[in-house]
Amino acid sequence: MAPLVRRSWSLRGQTPVLQQRGRHHSKVSVIAALCISPSRRQVTLHFRLYPDTSIDGIAVRNFLRDLHVQHGRLVMVWDRSQTHRARSVRRFLDQSPNLQTEFLPAYAPELNPVEYIWAWLKTNPLANLACHDLETLTLNARHHARRLQHRQDLLRSFIEHSPLPLRLIGH
Repeated sequence: MAPLVRRSWSLRGQTPVLQQRGRHHSKVSVIAALCISPSRRQVTLHFRLYPDTSIDGIAVRNFLRDLHVQHGRLVMVWDRSQTHRARSVRRFLDQSPNLQTEFLPAYAPELNPVEYIWAWLKTNPLANLACHDLETLTLNARHHARRLQHRQDLLRSFIEHSPLPLRLIGH
């Protein structure tokens, strides 16, 4: 839970110190999707947090199931993560004709708009945040991701910044 130190200040001649309790190996894993409406006018962010655990194929399958219930037909453009290719995910996709997958090229995170979400969260609202426990980290991550859900300008910029041919209409 070591924070990304973005900026600090102190009195002249005194070195700033960011207090934290040792190096914890606790983490919050996050799965997310940016959904573009059929009219290409609206971008929505869906996410789920997994405190102190890793995301596996079952978590991906459950996330996809919930997205499918909410949105119906989906085309997923995602990386080749092992969890995206897990047996449970493949089985679910085989049984779901309204879910189509397209894989990004290997080692091309700059093509994935969701990667811009993580970069923005880590370098903006979560920068300099030194959490002393997992609960505080989870609450902060959830709070800032929920705030981001209401920032259509930022969500659109994540899509538009990607070199993928995903074009949006209007503002």
